Amino acid sequence: MSNRVVILGGGESGTGAAYLAMRKGMAVFLSDKGKLKEKYVDQLREWNIDFEEGKHSEERILAADLIVKSPGIPEKAPLIQKLRAQGTPIISEIEFALRHTDAKVIGITGTNGKTTTTMLTYHILTKAGLNVCLAGNVGQSLALQVADNSYDYLVLELSSFQLDDMHESRINYAVLLNITPDHLDRYGTMEAYIASKFRIARNQTAEDTFIYCADDDNIASWLSTHSLQAKPYAFSLSAISVENGGAKGESPPQTPPEGAHIENNLIHFTINNTTQTMSIHELALQGKHNTYNSMAAGIVGRLLDIRKEIVRESLGDFTAVEHRLENVCKVNGIEFVNDSKATNINSTWYALECQTTPVIWIVGGVDKGNDYTQVAELVAQKVKAIICLGVDNEKIHRAFEGIVGTIVDTGSAEEAVRTAYYLGVKGDTVLLSPACASFDLFESYEDRGRQFKSAVRGL
Repeated sequence: MSNRVVILGGGESGTGAAYLAMRKGMAVFLSDKGKLKEKYVDQLREWNIDFEEGKHSEERILAADLIVKSPGIPEKAPLIQKLRAQGTPIISEIEFALRHTDAKVIGITGTNGKTTTTMLTYHILTKAGLNVCLAGNVGQSLALQVADNSYDYLVLELSSFQLDDMHESRINYAVLLNITPDHLDRYGTMEAYIASKFRIARNQTAEDTFIYCADDDNIASWLSTHSLQAKPYAFSLSAISVENGGAKGESPPQTPPEGAHIENNLIHFTINNTTQTMSIHELALQGKHNTYNSMAAGIVGRLLDIRKEIVRESLGDFTAVEHRLENVCKVNGIEFVNDSKATNINSTWYALECQTTPVIWIVGGVDKGNDYTQVAELVAQKVKAIICLGVDNEKIHRAFEGIVGTIVDTGSAEEAVRTAYYLGVKGDTVLLSPACASFDLFESYEDRGRQFKSAVRGL
């Protein structure tokens, strides 16, 4: 057993991993190059865990038997390169936690919709009375939760960064929602990013299930040249043909194909040759992207043999996730919508696509390699003014100056909201959907969303 464990990064996941290591009797040391939040410092002291902040003591770190790395630390960091060169195992907090639990694992990834689908799946399982833990990129650290509790099921939102440092973990129910360009500043190529997302299926066996969107070109292309061990379940907005119902090299799936598809506004969930239908109008979350999310979560529910009525009820009474197309309020007939969680262009495409009134679009931040031509047509149809909320907005100006007449630069959430309100008239929608990371002006996308909501209420 790895007895000397070093945790790199002291946020939610790192602090939780340190606690689990301590509970398992390991010699644990936590190191963070930045400043730790006060709440994590207090926890580490309370648990009597050795830690440092503001530096990395290399000699001590290089002597570790195992490194548990924060997903935010890039592979190219010199310290990581040194650890790799000497062969020290480096894993994510998720993998570390999964080594200490026997629970069945439901892992959900994709460029967009992860949080909503994870929360929706968790909602179905808790409504069915199952003993379930919610973790990953959402909620409390998985390591912290499994240290003191025993679960039957784990519902995990998994980012590509987390998947990169998962090597031996087996996901029993893997969900892949979509793959569109994101984090290309870190991965370099689209192929590398796609491969990272498919790591969710790498240790699956024939007893496991792989749930995926049959309408996604990048997923379909990868599946046409790779085979999976797990049983595939596809979801689609149209009837799924036999050709794209299974991975390459398999016998075609039976008819009707297993998974979920839509005909005449009815979702057909077909699991083990049994079909359940429900109207798309019954879904609590409307819009094309949310229909995909609901189908994915519904397939998981039916695979776990949760009663049809509970799956239907859960998909119909779920309340939306904060910062994801969240209606804040109306001020003098102008609707304000917080979509701060949209940190890439595809996520913003969905947000713009489902707007039905003239839009004043608040966009900008730290660009992760956005191709704004992807939304140019939607912007031309729907957006009457653009408000830039970022330190460097030149790329946004270049992309939309010929398309939208009014483009304004702002430097704070309050200024952006006041400017939008000044430009708006009754019947307009002010949409914060930044398509960028938040770190130039805010601590996180949550901080950006909360400041936006506070500014709206201040009107």
